[in-house]
Amino acid sequence: MGYQFITLDEADGVATLTLNRPEVLNALHTEALEELRAALDHIRDEKTARVLVLTGAGRAFCSGAQLATPGSAKAQIDPRDSGSRLESHFHPIMERIRALNVPIVCAVNGAAAGGGCSYALAGDIVIAARSAYFLQPFANIGLVPDVGSTWMLPRLVGKARAMAMMLLAERIPAQTALEWGMIYQVVDDAELAVTASAMARRLANGPTVAYGLIRQGVWASLEQSLTETLWMERENQRTAGRATDHVEGVKAFLEKRPPVFTGR
Repeated sequence: MGYQFITLDEADGVATLTLNRPEVLNALHTEALEELRAALDHIRDEKTARVLVLTGAGRAFCSGAQLATPGSAKAQIDPRDSGSRLESHFHPIMERIRALNVPIVCAVNGAAAGGGCSYALAGDIVIAARSAYFLQPFANIGLVPDVGSTWMLPRLVGKARAMAMMLLAERIPAQTALEWGMIYQVVDDAELAVTASAMARRLANGPTVAYGLIRQGVWASLEQSLTETLWMERENQRTAGRATDHVEGVKAFLEKRPPVFTGR
């Protein structure tokens, strides 16, 4: 499939998905959302990528939903149901991110606002440029946070900080996000692409089966009891233990050499 509003590249097991509407800070309109969903389906179905890097072109990661057509001050508002596009377009993408069985590295190169903030924070390892920031702007236009942010943010930073982010609609700089535990790492702007690429290559060379089980296990544990999680771990360990990479990992450990994982 050809893409107009995103790019999707894959090399050596690393798929790089770039939101590519820099003229509008990678705001998401219907067509971009449909391409994003198609790209995630492609990664899921082809099973050739062992890690996904998600980033944005230009000076923003993603500014959220597009509120107006470029060059127009008229907002795209549906007074009947402002949540309809969430159900049809934004939510299916979050569900696909949740279900993907490869690690996701988010390289946040600028503003991550609204739904873009949610997509950025849904990554497994989130690396931000020093100039990047995270924003829940919904209160400024009389709406409520969406795309899973009211579920995700309290779990990441606690109720007090999440509530303040949503009610005050203030920018959270990358360094503050790091200190709050929202993200994994902050690097100088010029180092973001190199750092994210190195992280992706490291993960692409790792035990893919185990990685998939780890990310699914962590997501599931946020909704389960301890007893349910213990049982899930037991089942996941059986699956991981039957993978070729486990055999290789043990053999490499005993032979005192680095393992050579194949992702199976």
